[in-house]
Amino acid sequence: MTIRVVVADDQPLVRTGLRGIVETAGDLTVVGEAATGLQAVDEVLRLRPDVALMDIRMPQLDGIAATERLTAAGSATRVLILTTFDLDEYVYGALRAGASGFLLKDVPPLDLHAAIRVVATGDALLAPKVTRRLIAAFTSGTVTPTRPELDVLTNRERQVLSLVAGGLTNAEIGKRLFITPGTAKVHVARLLSKLGARDRVQLVIIAHRAGLAPQP
Repeated sequence: MTIRVVVADDQPLVRTGLRGIVETAGDLTVVGEAATGLQAVDEVLRLRPDVALMDIRMPQLDGIAATERLTAAGSATRVLILTTFDLDEYVYGALRAGASGFLLKDVPPLDLHAAIRVVATGDALLAPKVTRRLIAAFTSGTVTPTRPELDVLTNRERQVLSLVAGGLTNAEIGKRLFITPGTAKVHVARLLSKLGARDRVQLVIIAHRAGLAPQP
């Protein structure tokens, strides 16, 4: 299956470069481009791509506000923020807006391909150093997460939660636990429901606070 992508960035050369990088992968194709946040919203709602690569700093409407509008409109497109700025305010803003991932523009092409595939399947993805800062912010009290009751989890769900905290995708969790990716996805969905978490990023934070995250 081909994953359809919209590229949103205010710099024409960057858009052209991203298009070229994305389309070197046989299973990825760019179906549209946008130079402003408003154009990004219009193009995503019109084209209904699987993934939108969204810059943060754009005229008329920034990438975070554009993501908020798409989330409010009920768009099924997964937004992957791709920016040169990894400031905490941008990271938190993007996640609150409903973005599925946050990567820096210096990411290698193959990693970008992998990131697009990950978010297209419904997983969340963050650059490793962004994840570490986000975890540090939650554990220091800068951000207040939901405090879960972990005794509602089965042993298998605790195992899955620990692997999610380690940054594994559903496919990787399946291989580690000798279950199918579909079964792993079901376990993750149950974790989200039981722990009142919005997405995998919040599951990571919960696991770290509960001491279930794997040690580096």
